[in-house]
Amino acid sequence: MKTRQIERHRLVPHTVDGETELVLDTETIDVPAPPRDWDQVVRTAVTIGAVVLVTVSLTWTTASVGALLAMSTVAVVGYAAGIAFDATWIMCMGAEWLLRNAPERAALPRKAGHWALAVSMAAVLAHGHYIAHSWGVGAIGALVSALAKSGWMIAMRVHARPLDPRTQQWVAKRRAAVDGQLALIPVRRELQRAQHLIEAEQHALAAHGPADPDRSTDRPDESDDEPDADVLPLHSGAVTTKDAVRIAWDSGIRDDDAVIRYVAKATGRAPSPETVARYLRALRIGA
Repeated sequence: MKTRQIERHRLVPHTVDGETELVLDTETIDVPAPPRDWDQVVRTAVTIGAVVLVTVSLTWTTASVGALLAMSTVAVVGYAAGIAFDATWIMCMGAEWLLRNAPERAALPRKAGHWALAVSMAAVLAHGHYIAHSWGVGAIGALVSALAKSGWMIAMRVHARPLDPRTQQWVAKRRAAVDGQLALIPVRRELQRAQHLIEAEQHALAAHGPADPDRSTDRPDESDDEPDADVLPLHSGAVTTKDAVRIAWDSGIRDDDAVIRYVAKATGRAPSPETVARYLRALRIGA
């Protein structure tokens, strides 16, 4: 049986001059070594091989398509654009891997990856035909991308953990609940920002003050006087001083003090006697 050595640490009592303390003791012991996991070794080798194939394909396609595009534009721009041909289907395969537990969502990047691969292979095929005047050379060059994508698909299958239909539904329901909570985060933030804007606007208007000069006086405690019986009661603050004077006048109240008491009750604050007198003079002149 194969063994391997490990260090074990433990606290042991140690006495010096009659004083005992716990100190750390280290010892090396032999333990059975687990057998090599050849499945994991092969899985790692497949993954490394797929990464190497994708890297070779990306380099080859960039060189081929970049050389083709460099004939009509600046070389640096042409080669930079050539990266997009293989990078597109590589990105789609990455998205497909991330969505492996959501088949309905993974269908779109899978289909887009196939189309991107076809475009990339067509571009390499055109470059090979243009350089060597042979469709065969172009086809062989185009197969590099196909082989790389096939290798990556195999690596994905090696790492995949298929779910049965019931478990797949369970995962979909749990993901939908969590995704709903995540989707509501920006919505709540937007609503909070809007509410804060409304509150800030209201505070700004309140600090600026009302446009009616009759409303500039501070509001004292409401008067305990009851309104005249002939005048309909109004909600405090529902009318302006001018409106309250008009209502009192139309109700037959002519005494200045009585009008002031009614206006105070109707508006919820004590009016300026000069303002009430001015409004009454205007009504008397009109009468």
